[in-house]
Amino acid sequence: MTKRQETMSGHLRTEVCISAKSAWLQYWIDLIKWRDIALHFLFKVFPMNATSSYDLIIIGAGPGGYVCAIRAAQLGMKVACVEKRSTLGGTCLNVGCIPSKALLSASEKYHEAKDELGKMGIKISGVKLDLEGMMGHKKAVVDSNTKGIEFLFKKNKVEWLKGSGKIIAAGQVDVDGTVYQAKNIVIATGSDVAVPPGIMVDEKRIVSSTGALELSEVPKKMVVIGGGVIGLELGAVWGRLGSEVTVVEYMNRILPTMDSELSKEMQKILTKQGMVFKLSTKVSKAEADKKGVTLELEPAAGGDKEIIKADIVLVAVGRKAYTDALGLEAVGVERDERGRIKTDVHFQSNVAGIYAIGDVIAGPMLAHKAEDEGVVLAEILAGQSGHIDYNLIPGVVYTWPEVASVGQTEEQLKQAGVDYKSGKFPFMANGRARAMNATEGFVKILADAKTDRVLGCHIIGPEAGTLIAEVTAVMEFGGSSEDIARTCHAHPTLEEVVKEAALAVLGRPLHI
Repeated sequence: MTKRQETMSGHLRTEVCISAKSAWLQYWIDLIKWRDIALHFLFKVFPMNATSSYDLIIIGAGPGGYVCAIRAAQLGMKVACVEKRSTLGGTCLNVGCIPSKALLSASEKYHEAKDELGKMGIKISGVKLDLEGMMGHKKAVVDSNTKGIEFLFKKNKVEWLKGSGKIIAAGQVDVDGTVYQAKNIVIATGSDVAVPPGIMVDEKRIVSSTGALELSEVPKKMVVIGGGVIGLELGAVWGRLGSEVTVVEYMNRILPTMDSELSKEMQKILTKQGMVFKLSTKVSKAEADKKGVTLELEPAAGGDKEIIKADIVLVAVGRKAYTDALGLEAVGVERDERGRIKTDVHFQSNVAGIYAIGDVIAGPMLAHKAEDEGVVLAEILAGQSGHIDYNLIPGVVYTWPEVASVGQTEEQLKQAGVDYKSGKFPFMANGRARAMNATEGFVKILADAKTDRVLGCHIIGPEAGTLIAEVTAVMEFGGSSEDIARTCHAHPTLEEVVKEAALAVLGRPLHI
């Protein structure tokens, strides 16, 4: 072979080698390209940043959410609960039920020591308010409760997903950029403060219930817009601590959803305690400055306007479902005209696998209602049956005296044309109430005129929120007023007033 032939042969081998390497390189390039296409597809269908999958993800760790999570875990499900707060418990434990009850209890004791114990032979002088210490008590109570929920999550192996939750598809929840998979999703995000038009809440001069729990000093004058549960409770707190409290209510009575006789008695008692009421009145304007708030009032039916001033204004006209920023529109979850999620009798929305409980659905905005819904839903998802009688959700106002109600009011029974009997007994005729120097109020039981089945119970008096439970249990089992009357009640107890009211239905009370 000549040198030229050898050279040509070498070039040929080099070209073949390069060609083989190029083909091999192209093979790997194509393989990587198809891998990227496959991964892209998988990311779309099964997001690769979904670090975990669960049987159930609950958005919101308030009473409905955390109770649902615990019950579902007890039933063997793998559960996660999304909560954006730094603590569990939702509005109720952090800025609602629990802190307000801490201040209600503390302010009751302050008022009792300052103005009431002397009537029982206990002389106390120099009683002083340490507002900072009282707020410290409130904080300690809140911390204890929220940490308790955290302990229960760990005990029941419920995972807390910290951050804001958003549903991106049925079975997928995004929590601050991380996507999690779930067989079922429960929305339990609760409610937020409702603010009437013309009023701007700044949480300094014009406050919501949240701001009213954090005041650094006792206002000389406080105006409460709304004569419902929240307004009366927080108005009572600051009234006991020294504020001049005026309640402005659009309706013609306070506690407008409760039995009218309770409303009248409550207003009479609170007026005696120093509250001022402006009923059938609306606030058309409220303007705050460094010195206080100027409010423009006018009759609900129209008429001359009135100007009043206050140091602090509490807006307590109600709450609204918190259902924004959850991705509901994108996934097609239907809501009603008030922003509440529409559900069937099993709490499922119109989108399969997405459920809702608590304040975000229809019904009373009460923590215990949400808790019961959470338990029932968890049991339904586990293949069990569950049911809630919404007529038997008790409502309580934690003023002093307390107010409690369950079942039908007299107004509702009259409107429905139901023939009923009423039995009423005052705490003034009860030995234990006299011993406690707590004789204001009464128990009223309503029963069917023919069957004697208990249809409703309405209490205003000491420990009303506790006493209502007995009647609620009787009503749950379809019991009669005679069932209550023939049950032996310990003596001397406040519960005897319930028994006497049941006897009064039958026309034979013993101690009056």
